[in-house]
Amino acid sequence: MNKLTDLRQLCCFSVALLLLVCPAITQAQSALYNVLDNFVSTQTQGLPGTVTYTIGQLDSRTQLAACESFEPFLPGASRLWGKSTVGVRCLGPAKWTVYVPVQVNVSGNYLISARAMPAGYSVSADDIVVRSGDLSTLPANALTDRTQAIGKTVKIGMAAGQALRSDQLIAPWAVQQGQTVKTVANGAGFSVSSEGVALGNAVAGQSVQVRTPSGQTVSGVARAGSIVEVTR
Repeated sequence: MNKLTDLRQLCCFSVALLLLVCPAITQAQSALYNVLDNFVSTQTQGLPGTVTYTIGQLDSRTQLAACESFEPFLPGASRLWGKSTVGVRCLGPAKWTVYVPVQVNVSGNYLISARAMPAGYSVSADDIVVRSGDLSTLPANALTDRTQAIGKTVKIGMAAGQALRSDQLIAPWAVQQGQTVKTVANGAGFSVSSEGVALGNAVAGQSVQVRTPSGQTVSGVARAGSIVEVTR
């Protein structure tokens, strides 16, 4: 039996125990907690590391009418990470909506900088240290795997010991400003190549402008190997 199954059984046991010791909890509230447990369990699948969660209690004064159909949802653009809130609508026969606090903790590995790295620095394996802890206390875009950082270029300078975030790194430049690049124009049954000078920096897949030997400026998509695929 895996950890997630054990946790779900523990949560269900907690709900059952809560019903025994708190007789004021209605049948609707009992069904509500089961819906919440299933929803949170499903929504947290795929998160990095080991996930544990605690579903909070409704105010003891809350009285819910019987409900036959529930619709759980995440309010706004929120996500189940750290201190969260889950909403549940009753679709019938009664109509009501409640919001329940949920605490989601994710234990796993994350990356920190082994040394200070200025903007423009190319990250290597020696620049990264792997640490373990509660990922839910870190920014949502914290990096958890070495492959997410190695070979990337530092966009925003960072100090030693800082958790690495995806917004601090960019893919290495495929094309750099002032570099001589190969331009390729593809069409139906033909391919024409030439040379030009890149007018800006771009990672693979980004748009960049190139000045041709005739002085014309063309736009294209940067590709690996100092190639710009010209778009018409």
